[in-house]
Amino acid sequence: DVQLVESGGGSVQVGGSLRLSCVASGDTIGRYCMGWFRQIPDKEREGVAGIESDGSTSYADSAKGRFTISYDTAKTTLYLQMNDLQPEDSAMYYCAAARLVYSRNLLLMQEYNIWGQGTQVTVS
Repeated sequence: DVQLVESGGGSVQVGGSLRLSCVASGDTIGRYCMGWFRQIPDKEREGVAGIESDGSTSYADSAKGRFTISYDTAKTTLYLQMNDLQPEDSAMYYCAAARLVYSRNLLLMQEYNIWGQGTQVTVS
């Protein structure tokens, strides 16, 4: 199975941008459904954006128009471009992979079985 390592988090001012990266090893992420999730303490992990192996994407309402999920051309790195960041976007961000998303809901945490370690985003 693929292994995932996130990076790119940090502290940013309100209205700023960050690009998160998720580097894959052990397999190409083009074979998987991929998702970005975020979590704040004492809250359930929530889906932010997902992408299927055919390139189709899904976004949480909170992310639409501001966030973009994409691959690099080699399909070894997943990105999340985040623009117009707001304090409510502050969270630990995780990328995740699944061979199949049976529910067809790319934002459903329970569908994913491979996770990275997370990268912290703080907006103030």
